[in-house]
Amino acid sequence: MDTHTNHAPRRMLPLMVAATGVVYGDIGTSPLYAMREAFSGPFGMAPTELNILGVVSLLFWSLVLVICLKYLTVILRADNRGEGGILSLMALATRNWGGSARTRRWLVLLGIFGATLFLCDGLITPSITVLSAVEGLKVATPVFEPYVVPVALVILVGLFSVQRFGTARVGSLFGPVMVLWFAVLAAIGVSSIVQNPEVLRALSPHYAVLFFAEHRTAGMVILAAVFLVVTGGEALYTDLGHFGRAPMRRAWFGLVMPALMLNYLGQAALLLREPGAAENPFYLMAPSWALYPLVALATCAAIIASQAVITGSFSVVRQAVQLGLLPRLEIRHTSASAMGQIYVPAVNRFLLVGVIGLVLSFQTSSNLVSAYGIALALTMAIETVLAVVVARRLWHWGTAGMAAMALFVAIDLVFLGVNALKIPTGGWFPLVLSSLLFLLMTTWRRGREIVHEKLHNATFPLHLFLANLDGIHRVQGTAVFLTADPEGLPHTLLHNLKHNKVLHERVVLMTLVTEEVPRVDDHEQVDIQDLGEGLFRVVARFGFMEDLDVPHALALCEAHGMHFDAMDTTFFLGRETLVCTKGEDMPLWREKLFAVMWRGAARAMDFLRIPPNRVVELGTQVEI
Repeated sequence: MDTHTNHAPRRMLPLMVAATGVVYGDIGTSPLYAMREAFSGPFGMAPTELNILGVVSLLFWSLVLVICLKYLTVILRADNRGEGGILSLMALATRNWGGSARTRRWLVLLGIFGATLFLCDGLITPSITVLSAVEGLKVATPVFEPYVVPVALVILVGLFSVQRFGTARVGSLFGPVMVLWFAVLAAIGVSSIVQNPEVLRALSPHYAVLFFAEHRTAGMVILAAVFLVVTGGEALYTDLGHFGRAPMRRAWFGLVMPALMLNYLGQAALLLREPGAAENPFYLMAPSWALYPLVALATCAAIIASQAVITGSFSVVRQAVQLGLLPRLEIRHTSASAMGQIYVPAVNRFLLVGVIGLVLSFQTSSNLVSAYGIALALTMAIETVLAVVVARRLWHWGTAGMAAMALFVAIDLVFLGVNALKIPTGGWFPLVLSSLLFLLMTTWRRGREIVHEKLHNATFPLHLFLANLDGIHRVQGTAVFLTADPEGLPHTLLHNLKHNKVLHERVVLMTLVTEEVPRVDDHEQVDIQDLGEGLFRVVARFGFMEDLDVPHALALCEAHGMHFDAMDTTFFLGRETLVCTKGEDMPLWREKLFAVMWRGAARAMDFLRIPPNRVVELGTQVEI
């Protein structure tokens, strides 16, 4: 049964409104710059009648093929236990993998690279949307032109400064504001269309064909601007778990897409009347009396679009930490009722510094378009490739279904190819940044594997330990030893026995496992094995969207007959000191990079929610 489509009718409308605010904020701000870039950007076309109708036809059919068919019809089906997002899709594609290990490794690396691109989007989207909105001031009067960048910076700094307070309160306003935004988009679009109703002809694919017949391969360049109308489509899948398929689809077809197309058609109608309006057709389409209110509303829409991608970045980073792709980071929950309301201080600082640097470096939204396009084109292409794997291996699609997926891959490759032309003019930035983030993630992943392998090789056999317990002094209470190895004996236990010469009456060897699912049900979360001699092995499983909560896992042991008294339980954690050596596992410079990341990780007791006054840390050296 599709759990996402069974919302009660009385809840459907609020969910649609909320989805309008969160899901469609990014794609909803595309009218600010998409048509402008098509006709006045670095690769813009002359605003002739054929070009205008051809471009609008391309806009419309891109929305149909990419958003309506690919995302809303196909990719939204690929839910990982109700959740979406590129890491969730990667986990779904590689779960129960029966193919070659090499192919699986490449799919994992694709997913990791896609996650880094999403983090780049967290930098670029706030920069370009806020700049595009504020640039409406210089349309009103050139006097404001020197103040566009300072005003944009003030807004962005303010936006990132309030992240630590959470978005639960203001989030309730996102939906109504964006509903108003789309209503305004439709209204000003209709007012322009009625002056040139012949622009409606552009909905026919005939004009897209005529456009390419006229310009041939040279016309392909315009697709880089056309691609801007589908940017934000990846948010559809990222926010799947928050709203479900039905509200997102109804909001799109009932409000968002009609409003977007009416606005694009309205801008096209304006260009047919006034080709000189190509410098900023969105704002020039509005009546003069409405210009300042429109700038204010556009700024609010830009902030909402930015907020959605910022919170998405927090969520992606948390998933990456849980999947072992990043070190432990401080994660704060900003809402007692909403699980997804989190704040990651390190990520917020990274994004703030990044957007300030981008705005100061690129100065205008037009300059940022080059960086924006290549990042999202790559992200969408990776999502489509992973979806192809899911369709083939999990859904068992036949020839017709795979032909449709091949069409989507071809469209993504075309968009990727035309955006690649902008690498010299700004597209290099997300490629360089995502490559650096990819290096960090893969270094951390490989480094952890090496550390765990070294510790496992040094593990004392459990059966020998159990056979030699006679004569060891036992003390009252429970000792919980956290270990990454679900089979061996943790080195912290041996160190404690060596130095303190005692063993608790009850010893729990606890391993925390992150599964490739978003969440694990409570009844499946804990497995307990009685090893004898007062020793127990507990394996606690968590989803990659859950916090690793040790007290919660111990509480679940009650159902298995194990009671834990918080005041009678001591937690033993290992504090490994890494010694970098020139070996075969990783180059020395990557080992040193991994060691820096290891030392910078958040404290395990805080990350695992263990009371600090119940923790004993024991150190050991590990050569890598």
